[in-house]
Amino acid sequence: MSFKKTLVTAGAALSTLPSLALAQNQVNMSPGVTEIGAQIYDLHMLILIICVVIGLLVFGVMFYSIIYHRKSRGVVPSQFHESTKVEIAWTAVPFLILVAMAVPATSTLLEVYDNDEAELDILITGYQWKWRYEYLDTSGETVAFFSNLATPQEAIYNTEDKGEHYLLEVDEPLVIPVDTKVRFLVTANDVIHSWWVPEIAVKRDAIPGFINEAWSKVSEEGIYRGQCTELCGAYHGFMPIVVHAVSRQEFDSWMAAKRDEAVSELAAVGMEMSLEALMSEGEAVYNRQCVACHGAAGEGGVGKAIAGSAVALGDLNTHLDIGIKGVVGTSMQAFGNQLSDSEMAAVITYQRNAFGNNTGDVVQPADVAQHRKG
Repeated sequence: MSFKKTLVTAGAALSTLPSLALAQNQVNMSPGVTEIGAQIYDLHMLILIICVVIGLLVFGVMFYSIIYHRKSRGVVPSQFHESTKVEIAWTAVPFLILVAMAVPATSTLLEVYDNDEAELDILITGYQWKWRYEYLDTSGETVAFFSNLATPQEAIYNTEDKGEHYLLEVDEPLVIPVDTKVRFLVTANDVIHSWWVPEIAVKRDAIPGFINEAWSKVSEEGIYRGQCTELCGAYHGFMPIVVHAVSRQEFDSWMAAKRDEAVSELAAVGMEMSLEALMSEGEAVYNRQCVACHGAAGEGGVGKAIAGSAVALGDLNTHLDIGIKGVVGTSMQAFGNQLSDSEMAAVITYQRNAFGNNTGDVVQPADVAQHRKG
């Protein structure tokens, strides 16, 4: 290739860099898909413009004075010490600027914190390291589930390619209807978390013992992603949020299906599950709930090893106790309110028969239900 052609090719490649940089490194806020998000964006731009204008004026006057009124040009400085006019000017002008900024800011803040007349209430609870969503229904029929990171361990440990939504995908997304005011009640079970989804204009700290409120009214169907934005432990970065905004009809169908699942779960308590079925479900539960602390091969990490452990090879009731109640003073959480009877039975069976443990023990949902009562 000639030198001229090389220059042309290089120039064409360089010309695409600004657009690529803009796509990969967005600096400004996004107006999102809600009316309140657009108001916040407009307020941000207004304040930014005011600050830029002030900065240009102040630095413009400063540099003009430095250049054209410097001592080397023989300029004699003016004396206006204790000038009443100057004192009034530099008091009144900033005051008027602050008023101009405060009026729209106050109006927007009042909208942000107006949680009244919500059509749907959702309780969001942060756990290390997952979210629990509970749809509060005045009829008493609540729907609740946990949302866990769904990114494969192989991608995390670089044995497989990372997908488009690496560390931003979950097994159970939060589903909300569009054109509906949804109130979020945000709290935490263990440490401080923060529930943040920028496109729907919600960010609230999740603090144990407190409930913070937020709301959103999404106007466009779609999938919106966020993360925990409060450093909450070793796997803080593995705590994504995915919100599906769907039509009202689709939401009602999804809610009905969730309620049917709850009924089926209750019916499953009295069923006998085969070892194969328990191991299959147990592996899925383990990869969702346990792998972050105990390792993909049961080798341990943040938590103790499962492979060859005294708990997995020892007394079954002790193992159930730890799974349901956790261990006080350690990172081992109580999973009694996080897993159903069938899920708990499956994961305990899996831990006692996987990773070379091979105890042959089989735990049924009815065993877990009985253990909870005892």
